[in-house]
Amino acid sequence: MCNLLDFLVCSGRLSDVRMLNELEWIDGHIYANVWQTPLIAIIDPASGLVVKWIDVRSLHPLPHDMNATPNGIAYDPQQHKLYVTGKLWPVLYEIAFIPAL
Repeated sequence: MCNLLDFLVCSGRLSDVRMLNELEWIDGHIYANVWQTPLIAIIDPASGLVVKWIDVRSLHPLPHDMNATPNGIAYDPQQHKLYVTGKLWPVLYEIAFIPAL
């Protein structure tokens, strides 16, 4: 049996962000896939606010099957690499972040 220790309401600019899954702790933030969307929310754990969004729709063709959506986040802290995959995707993508100008 598990006991709930705490919870966090996650909010975007306009409303709460729901249907989060596949959570990953990366450099002090929570990265969470928004179920059945191509979006990954980067969440401030202190406030619950989404501080950035990652849109991965360009990685994989839009699915005809709603189950074939992005649904996997992994982080290698030694190499500082983020990986993304999806249900029914045959590949794993490494994500590189380009600093803003």
